[in-house]
Amino acid sequence: MVGAAVVFLALAQAPAEAAGAGDTSPLPAPQGSGKKYVPRPAAEEKGLPLVFHEDFSSGEKALPRFEYTDPKAWRIEKDGERTVLSQFAASEYVPAVRSPFNIAWIRDLKVGQFIYEVKLRSTVQDYGHRDLCLFFGGVDASHFFYVHLGKEADPHSNSIFKVDGQPRVSVATRRTDGTPWDDSYHLVRIVREESGRVEVFWDGKSVMLAEDQGFPIGRLGVGSFDDKGNFATLTVWGKKAE
Repeated sequence: MVGAAVVFLALAQAPAEAAGAGDTSPLPAPQGSGKKYVPRPAAEEKGLPLVFHEDFSSGEKALPRFEYTDPKAWRIEKDGERTVLSQFAASEYVPAVRSPFNIAWIRDLKVGQFIYEVKLRSTVQDYGHRDLCLFFGGVDASHFFYVHLGKEADPHSNSIFKVDGQPRVSVATRRTDGTPWDDSYHLVRIVREESGRVEVFWDGKSVMLAEDQGFPIGRLGVGSFDDKGNFATLTVWGKKAE
C-alpha cells in the first residue's frame, strides 16, 4: 500500500506539460467497455476560447471542413488505431509564386491571435528536406505564413516563412538545426500574439521564433511543401474574425 501511495503521489505532482499541452491522444476507456476515450481539448487555453477541433472520428464527413489546393491528393484513412486526414499523393497544384504545393485550409475560420496545435506524422523516407508544414495568416493563394518543419535547416528549410506576393522568405529570428523526424506522431504548437510574435513548439520544446506583424488576421491549414503526411488532430484556440 505504501508503494502504491508513492506512485499515486508522483503522478499527481507530475507537471501537465509532460504529456504536451492540448494532447488529444486516445486514452483507455474504463476496463471492459470495448471503446477508447478521446478527450476533448480545453474550452479555453491561456485566455483564448476554443474555436476549432477536428480528430477525424467522423471519417469522410470531416473532409468538407477543409479547402484543398488539390482535393485529389487528400483522403481520410486509418493509420493504426487512428483515423487521420492523409495527404497521400503529390498535389498537381502549381502556386503563382514559389511556396508549398500541398495545403488543406480550415474552411470558414479566420483568426487573429491564436494557439494552434496539430498532431502529425511524416510518411516519407528520410532525406534532408523531409517536411510537413503548418499554415497561418492566410489571406489568399499568394499571401500567408507557414512553418516548414524540415529535417535539415537551410535558407529554404526548417523555418518560419512569409509568402507576400513573391517567393517565400524566412522571417525566423531563431530556429533549430532541423526537425528530428521519425515515423511516429508528434505534437506541434504555434502561438501567435497580437504583437506579431510567433513561437513554434515541437513536442513541448520551443524550436522557432519570429516577429512579424504582417497578415494579422487569416486562415490556418496543414500540408507539406512537396512531401506526404498524416494529420490526426487539429485544435485552434483564438480570436475568431468574422
